[in-house]
Amino acid sequence: MNQGRPGDETRRFGRTASLLSAGVGLSGLLTYLFFSLASHNLDATAYGEIVVLWSATFVTISVAHRPVEQLLSRTIALRRARGEEVGSALRIGAVIQLAIALLFGALALGFRSQLEGTLLSGSETLYWILVFSIVAFGVSFYTRGALAGSRRFTLLAVLLVCESGARATFALAVALGIAEGQTAIALGVAAAPLVSLVVGPLAMLALRPGQGDAEETTAPLSARAGGGFAAAVLVVMLGEQAFLNAGPLLMRAFDDAAAAGFIFNVLMVARAPVLIFQGVATSLLPHLTRMRVAGPSGDDEFRHSIRLTLITVAGFATLIVALMIAIGPSLMHITFGDRFDYDRLGLALVAVGMGFYLTATTLSQATLARGAASEAARCWALGAVFFLTWCLLPFVADEARRVEIGFLAASALLAALLTWVYRLAHGPGIEPDSAEEIEARLAAADEAT
Repeated sequence: MNQGRPGDETRRFGRTASLLSAGVGLSGLLTYLFFSLASHNLDATAYGEIVVLWSATFVTISVAHRPVEQLLSRTIALRRARGEEVGSALRIGAVIQLAIALLFGALALGFRSQLEGTLLSGSETLYWILVFSIVAFGVSFYTRGALAGSRRFTLLAVLLVCESGARATFALAVALGIAEGQTAIALGVAAAPLVSLVVGPLAMLALRPGQGDAEETTAPLSARAGGGFAAAVLVVMLGEQAFLNAGPLLMRAFDDAAAAGFIFNVLMVARAPVLIFQGVATSLLPHLTRMRVAGPSGDDEFRHSIRLTLITVAGFATLIVALMIAIGPSLMHITFGDRFDYDRLGLALVAVGMGFYLTATTLSQATLARGAASEAARCWALGAVFFLTWCLLPFVADEARRVEIGFLAASALLAALLTWVYRLAHGPGIEPDSAEEIEARLAAADEAT
């Protein structure tokens, strides 16, 4: 088989990585636009209910649909690398995904009174949007896994941008006076997976799975060999959900929807830079992976890349902290409207926590590249448990301040743990272009959604 000239594959992979990074970054900015427009055009309670709907949806789909996404990305990558057909993997993945979607749909119906009456403030419309989104997002995650496993990163970037763009369009329509009210904006949450129902099948046609080499068709379909890595990445994703989405849900449990909307906006001080940073994170892992397997010179470049990224994060975080102290409340009012009163201390706490969080994200990518996925997962799990436990302590400040302090403290703890693991990890790392690398790239892309 013709492998092409040396360096051709690396250059091609670099181009697709750049496109995916750009797509991930744009997807994150469109998500930020959705919430900015929603906050400006809804009252505090209605906006808070949108935040609760969003948080509940994305925590659930991360748990429900990530396993099949990981299964497809790994299995398809392995079988294509071996010259085997991938049609059976696509079919089995579809059956599993359908079963998961039906299961979670049934659970949502079974717990309707709790979800609709308590979580969603009695709104039947928001409840049905939640149910539809949880089920329909299965198609999106299935498509992401298939595209990533087939190395169709450009199509994956297009899918992410289309989903976020469709969501932002509904908020924009309300801002322009074309539509009005909470329902119009809430429909944007359902619009993203609806796009996948249309774009997904078209993207799958582009895969054109081959039949493979006759002598290699006996390769196992199971992704068991990489199950540990996939499980570790899933724990990391759940940890990130706790850091970025648990706060609004806890505030809704402690107080009302308006309080959830307030703390969501405050956490946007961290979330917005994190969304933008995902464009860097998506490309950082494959770069570090290649440096890791390049020998002594690669190790030097590996450490240099980490130092440079951490210095950039520190400078950026310092700038954001200074801005929050100087004009933070005014910036928040410009971005989200004047329905909430923001204090400089709370904004500064979250900004400092953002610096630690981005440091942890950088070190997490380095740890994955060094083949220490399980150690990274344990760090994220400990950080998330600490954050949730702290937020549940009723005798420490008020609810909002607990979340702000907890985010800073948990992010600092996470950064310290990952620093320790990073210094101890000396494994061989993930093989370039392997299923593990593709899975980790996909996980980085998912973080931005």
